[in-house]
Amino acid sequence: MIDDLDLGFDEPERGEKGRHRRGAVNRRNGKSGGRGKTIFALLMALVLLGGIGGVGFVGFDRIRNHFVTPDYDGPGTGEVLVQVKQGDFLADIGDTLYDAGVVKSTKAFIEAADTNSRSKNVGVGTYKLRKQMKASLALTLLLDPKSRVVNGVTIPEGTISLAIYDILSKQTKIPVADFKAAAKDPVALGVPDFWFERKDGKKSAKSIEGFLYPATYEIPPKATAEQILKMMVAQFLAVTQQMDFVDRAKGERKISPYEVLITASIAQAESVDPKDFPKVSRVIYNRVYAGKIGCNCLGIDSGINYWKRLQGKSAKDSDVLTQSEIHDLKNPYNTHDVAGLPITPISNPGEGALKGALEPPNGDWIFFMTVDKKGTMGYGSNDAEFRQLQKQMCDNGVLSGTNCT
Repeated sequence: MIDDLDLGFDEPERGEKGRHRRGAVNRRNGKSGGRGKTIFALLMALVLLGGIGGVGFVGFDRIRNHFVTPDYDGPGTGEVLVQVKQGDFLADIGDTLYDAGVVKSTKAFIEAADTNSRSKNVGVGTYKLRKQMKASLALTLLLDPKSRVVNGVTIPEGTISLAIYDILSKQTKIPVADFKAAAKDPVALGVPDFWFERKDGKKSAKSIEGFLYPATYEIPPKATAEQILKMMVAQFLAVTQQMDFVDRAKGERKISPYEVLITASIAQAESVDPKDFPKVSRVIYNRVYAGKIGCNCLGIDSGINYWKRLQGKSAKDSDVLTQSEIHDLKNPYNTHDVAGLPITPISNPGEGALKGALEPPNGDWIFFMTVDKKGTMGYGSNDAEFRQLQKQMCDNGVLSGTNCT
C-alpha cells in the first residue's frame, strides 16, 4: 500500500529546509541516499511490472520526487547576491541559497557539499550567484574568489568612534550623521545593558565607545549605518565571549567588565608597543584601586585629548598642553584632578589590549612614561625612578624646556 510507505506527498518541498538547522552538518547525509535509491529501484520495478497498478505514472512521478533530491540542472540565469554570515553552517548557507532562489533545495546543496572536501572553505562574505543553479555549481561559485563582492574596510585598533564614522562614511558613502544617530543608543546596537554597570561608584555614561571592535569588515551591499555598527558590536561580543571577559573581570579583577574595558581603552591609547598593554593596565589599577597615590587620580593626558577630539579639536602632545587644559574641571575626562577611571572608554581597544587589562602582571609601578620617540615605555614606583625616566626623555628629545633643567 502507498500509505504504508509514508511518502508524505502532502508535505511541501521546501528543499528539506528546517531539517538541518543549526548544528554541524551530518556528513552522512550525502551517503544516505543509498537506501532511498534501493527502494526507488524496487518501486520502479513494481510499476513497470504492473505491481502497483493503480498508481500509474502519476504515482510514479510522486514517488520519484520523494526519493530524488530536488535540484536544478543548469548553470542558472540572471544575478543574485547572497550573504554567508559568521557562524553559518552548511545547512544555513543552503537555506540562504534556497530562499534566494539559487538552489532548488537545501538538501541538494548539503549533498553537493558532502561530496566536495573544499566546502569547508566557504568564507564569510557576500557572493554574486545566479538564479536556479545546479547546487554543485553554486558551491563552485562560493569557492571562487572572483564571485565574492569585496567591500572591505579596516578599523585600526585604538580608533575612537568619531574617526570610525569618518572611515566608514568614506567607504560606504553613508553620511557621518547616520552613524552618529545610530550610535546614540548602544543597547539598540546589541550592547547588553549589564555592560554599563560599574562597581566604583561612578555613574556610567552609556556610550558606544569601546564596543566598536577594530577589525577588517566586509560591508554588505546596501547595508545601513545601524547594520554596520551592529556588525562591529557583534564582533566585540564574540571576541570578549571567547576570552571569557565578563566572568574573568568580575572573578579575577574584582571589578566590573566595563571598568576593565575602560582600562583596556586607556592602555590601547597610551601604548605604542602591544607588549606594554598588560603593564600599563597594572599601573592604572595601582593608581585607581590600590591606594598607592594620594587622590587615586590617573593623571593621563590621553583623556584630555579624547575630550578635545570629541569637541572637534585636534589632540596635542603632552609637552604642549597648557595647565588650563590639563586641569579643566569642565572636562568629564579630566583624570588629573578627578579620582578614578573616566566616565567611558576613550578608544576602541583590540584583543591585545583587552587581554592585557584582564591579565596585568604583578608589580608596584605607579607611573609609565614614553622615554623615546620610538614609543619605548619606562615604568617606576618612586620619585628617584621618575627623575631617571624623565632624564631619559630629555636626552632622547621627548621632553624639552623647563622639564629638562
